[in-house]
Amino acid sequence: MRYLTIVGSLICLVLTANSALADRRVAFVVGNGAYKNVAQLPNPPIDSKAMAATLRNVGFDVVEGTNLGRDSMTEKLLDFGKRAQGADIAIFYYAGHGIAINGTNYLLPVDADIKSEMDVKLGAAINVDVTLDQTMGDAKVKLVFLDACRDNPFAAKIRSASSTRSVSVQTGLAEMKSGEGTLIAFATGPGQTALDGQQGQNSPFTRALIDHITKPNVEIQQAMTEVRAQVNEETKKGQLPWGHTNLIGSVYLNPASAPDIATAVTAKSAPAAVASSTQGPDVEMEFWRSVKDSNKPEELKAYVTSYPNGQFKSLALARIASLEHGPSTGTRTVAAGVAPATFTEEASQLTEDQIGLDKTQRRDIQRRLTGLGFDNNPTGTFDDDTRAVVKRWQAARGYPVSGYFNKLQHKALLSEVQPRTATAPAGTGDDATRRAVQRRSTSTTAAAPPSPPPAASAPAPAGNPAGAAFVGGMMGGIVGSALRH
Repeated sequence: MRYLTIVGSLICLVLTANSALADRRVAFVVGNGAYKNVAQLPNPPIDSKAMAATLRNVGFDVVEGTNLGRDSMTEKLLDFGKRAQGADIAIFYYAGHGIAINGTNYLLPVDADIKSEMDVKLGAAINVDVTLDQTMGDAKVKLVFLDACRDNPFAAKIRSASSTRSVSVQTGLAEMKSGEGTLIAFATGPGQTALDGQQGQNSPFTRALIDHITKPNVEIQQAMTEVRAQVNEETKKGQLPWGHTNLIGSVYLNPASAPDIATAVTAKSAPAAVASSTQGPDVEMEFWRSVKDSNKPEELKAYVTSYPNGQFKSLALARIASLEHGPSTGTRTVAAGVAPATFTEEASQLTEDQIGLDKTQRRDIQRRLTGLGFDNNPTGTFDDDTRAVVKRWQAARGYPVSGYFNKLQHKALLSEVQPRTATAPAGTGDDATRRAVQRRSTSTTAAAPPSPPPAASAPAPAGNPAGAAFVGGMMGGIVGSALRH
């Protein structure tokens, strides 16, 4: 009887996997490079062909085109719009020239000949916002990839024709906001230009997309993090892809295969719901409810494995740590039993830019780090020395080490308890304050609890006051956890 039950469950799960792979998937993939009135781009047609093949390999019905004029591009869009109605996943990919005028983005057919703003608005270019709304509006999940952030080839003509009125002709593309169920990704940040790459090869952005977005069982937002990292490294920090997402639930372009699911079902320690990681948030919630009160670490680990970006991951990790290592013996100044937070989202230059720090706020951050025992010079500029200090602070707090802040880490730092310092005499400046912090922190080192919490267990860098670092790490983890939840 038990054998029949297991076999029945296995059959159901295999059918579920096949159903996930049978979702209606439609993609629009176009690369324009053979422009008639401006400099040609050799790589977009190569990019689009590679992307189309990549998406077909994971079950997409692809509407494909290269070097399309205005009429041909319109026909392809109409075809895509019909196929995308009610689709489970719709992808819009474009490589080629794009322009931004007065904050609106336009894609350029190869026969575009733009002499003024009026030419654009009368239809010589493709309005991105209108196009996405009309073609993908009914799809459940919408993914947009624009490798079109190159220099505006018609900028000079448009400005010249608009000499009597104010017209904003931007470099690159303008920022866009995604609607519900949508992810938008640009090859680089708003107002910046992207690299086309070496002639005859894929652009850095498209190459990274092909490398990551269809990896087996990798969620799309995790894949985009890997895309940004690859482009940033490949271009030696000359280009950082930008995106905006409003997805609800996890999205996998290449979910786990049926054999992988069968293996998961037969593993004794994993609950049956482990195979449903490609399903919606309701399934994740049921899985979490089934294991959240478990005293078996392996069941909680099964949740973390199935939902690497799950909404309860930090709670699961905290409970696993408690079950495997016992409660922390360190003194807590907030609610007892609150586990230090582990932020799984790595910070980057992009996430730090989104905070919008001015020079005064940067100087405040540097002073706070110094007050916590991570000495640096409060200049208001985040140079290499400050980045190294931020990395040490992140390592001591158990955060991913990058040298940059995201919003949660920034809030956690602002909430950390600053050690009391002796009042610095007038005119002594930051050096005197730092020495006062060091003297007081050193004098309290002996009173520090002997066993710091896990998030603060990394060895303190040389020269850091141990007492201050311990208190700061403890508070940073606790407040960070509260902010996350």
